[in-house]
Amino acid sequence: MAETFRALLIEQTEPKHFTRSIVKRALDDLAGGELVVRVRWSSLNYKDALSATGHPGVTRNFPHTPGIDAAGEVISDASGRFRPGDLVIVTGFDLGMETDGGYGQLIRIPAAWALPLPSGLELRDSMILGTAGLTAALSVHALVSRSVVPEAGEILVTGATGGVGSVAVALLARLGYRVVAATGKPEAAPFLSRLGAALTIPREEVTANVERPMLKERWAGVVDCVGGDTLAAALKATRYGGTVTCCGLVGSADLNLNVYPFILRGVSLLGIDSVQCPLALRSAVWRKLANEWRLPQLEQLAEECALEGLEEKIAAILKGQLLGRTVVRLD
Repeated sequence: MAETFRALLIEQTEPKHFTRSIVKRALDDLAGGELVVRVRWSSLNYKDALSATGHPGVTRNFPHTPGIDAAGEVISDASGRFRPGDLVIVTGFDLGMETDGGYGQLIRIPAAWALPLPSGLELRDSMILGTAGLTAALSVHALVSRSVVPEAGEILVTGATGGVGSVAVALLARLGYRVVAATGKPEAAPFLSRLGAALTIPREEVTANVERPMLKERWAGVVDCVGGDTLAAALKATRYGGTVTCCGLVGSADLNLNVYPFILRGVSLLGIDSVQCPLALRSAVWRKLANEWRLPQLEQLAEECALEGLEEKIAAILKGQLLGRTVVRLD
């Protein structure tokens, strides 16, 4: 096993000042865990950008290597669950938050955080999906489990050009739903159309008249990645018996809402969390993504960069300038 490896390291030089550099680290620098994985691919998520800029809501202890996603080969596993050479994916739990993450060529983690790479997916494919893809798939799984069928009507996806939103658009279209994609980037309409969106609308169309107690029924289901007024308006415009999933708060963590959608239309609001998602559900959803939910347009979702390209991508995702997913090459 190589004693050193390359990693993006975030260091705190002053109380509110952080630096980013690619350095050589030693395996002994990593905290304890039974499983050591050589990371081949990772991905860029909004949470990674926050960690890389020292956001205390994500990471408090530095120096630190971000990266909440990782896919690679097992080097060793003291638990005996995996064998050297096994291909695994790791998303969620504490990876990339306080535990050094996927922007390093080696990670050391509890073996319970890893899943075998599902048959039908390559390592790179799994990181095009990553945490965003898992979150989107959990959202779609929730709609399907609540019997929201394609014949029920339009499905709204908010924040549709982001990581979760773009995968959700593609997944829902793959399953035969009529998808309406809401975005603040009108120039992204061709991108969303290629993913399968039947219609792209400005986000202002969703939030119009949000101050009213209720809105005209339109959505059979919603995958909300924004929160705040967008989520409130989506709930008020969901049809009788519809289901709304929520997984984001970039708009706001506050929800200014009355109870009318729930008691007059029987609307269900389901929270989606992929960080602590139970392994049984996590495994089942990943198998779907590798097989019957496999996306033929997976490559259209992603662009690729190496560790050296992350600086530019981190700045872009914080400004809301990225479309889809960014997969990170560690080799």
